[in-house]
Amino acid sequence: MAGPLAGVRVVELVGQGPGPYGAMILADLGADVVAVDRPDVAARANRSRVPTNPMMRGKRGVALDLKSPTDIEAL
Repeated sequence: MAGPLAGVRVVELVGQGPGPYGAMILADLGADVVAVDRPDVAARANRSRVPTNPMMRGKRGVALDLKSPTDIEAL
Protein backbone atom coordinates (compact mmCIF):
# COMPACT_ATOMS: atom_id res chain seq x y z
CA MET A 1 0.00 0.00 0.00
CA ALA A 2 1.48 3.34 -1.05
CA GLY A 3 1.59 6.11 1.51
CA PRO A 4 0.72 9.76 0.99
CA LEU A 5 4.35 10.59 0.13
CA ALA A 6 4.72 7.90 -2.57
CA GLY A 7 6.75 9.34 -5.43
CA VAL A 8 8.61 11.83 -3.20
CA ARG A 9 12.39 11.38 -2.94
CA VAL A 10 14.22 12.57 0.19
CA VAL A 11 18.01 12.80 0.48
CA GLU A 12 19.12 12.63 4.13
CA LEU A 13 22.48 14.36 4.60
CA VAL A 14 22.49 14.54 8.40
CA GLY A 15 24.07 12.01 10.72
CA GLN A 16 22.42 12.52 14.07
CA GLY A 17 19.83 14.47 15.94
CA PRO A 18 16.28 14.92 14.67
CA GLY A 19 17.21 14.56 10.96
CA PRO A 20 17.37 10.75 10.77
CA TYR A 21 14.20 10.47 12.86
CA GLY A 22 12.31 12.86 10.60
CA ALA A 23 13.53 11.02 7.50
CA MET A 24 12.39 7.72 9.06
CA ILE A 25 8.89 9.17 9.50
CA LEU A 26 8.89 10.37 5.88
CA ALA A 27 9.89 6.85 4.80
CA ASP A 28 7.04 5.44 6.90
CA LEU A 29 4.70 7.74 4.95
CA GLY A 30 5.92 6.32 1.64
CA ALA A 31 8.79 8.62 0.61
CA ASP A 32 11.85 7.12 -1.09
CA VAL A 33 14.56 8.08 1.43
CA VAL A 34 18.27 7.78 0.66
CA ALA A 35 20.57 8.31 3.65
CA VAL A 36 24.01 9.64 2.68
CA ASP A 37 26.93 8.97 5.05
CA ARG A 38 30.56 9.99 4.82
CA PRO A 39 32.77 7.02 3.85
CA ASP A 40 34.66 7.17 7.17
CA VAL A 41 31.41 7.07 9.16
CA ALA A 42 29.96 4.24 7.06
CA ALA A 43 33.17 2.23 7.46
CA ARG A 44 33.17 2.47 11.26
CA ALA A 45 31.51 -0.84 12.04
CA ASN A 46 28.79 -0.01 9.52
CA ARG A 47 26.98 1.72 12.38
CA SER A 48 24.20 3.24 10.35
CA ARG A 49 23.61 0.27 8.06
CA VAL A 50 22.89 -2.30 10.75
CA PRO A 51 19.51 -3.83 9.80
CA THR A 52 18.30 -3.54 13.39
CA ASN A 53 18.96 0.22 13.55
CA PRO A 54 15.42 1.64 13.75
CA MET A 55 16.52 4.98 12.27
CA MET A 56 17.27 3.19 8.97
CA ARG A 57 13.75 1.76 8.73
CA GLY A 58 12.48 2.12 5.17
CA LYS A 59 15.62 3.88 3.93
CA ARG A 60 18.32 3.06 1.44
CA GLY A 61 21.88 4.08 2.18
CA VAL A 62 25.01 5.18 0.37
CA ALA A 63 28.45 6.42 1.44
CA LEU A 64 29.70 9.46 -0.50
CA ASP A 65 32.65 11.82 -0.04
CA LEU A 66 31.05 15.19 -0.75
CA LYS A 67 34.51 16.73 -1.25
CA SER A 68 35.03 14.47 -4.26
CA PRO A 69 33.76 15.82 -7.61
CA THR A 70 32.86 12.28 -8.68
CA ASP A 71 30.74 11.67 -5.57
CA ILE A 72 29.12 15.11 -5.85
CA GLU A 73 28.12 14.22 -9.40
CA ALA A 74 26.72 10.89 -8.15
CA LEU A 75 24.61 12.73 -5.58
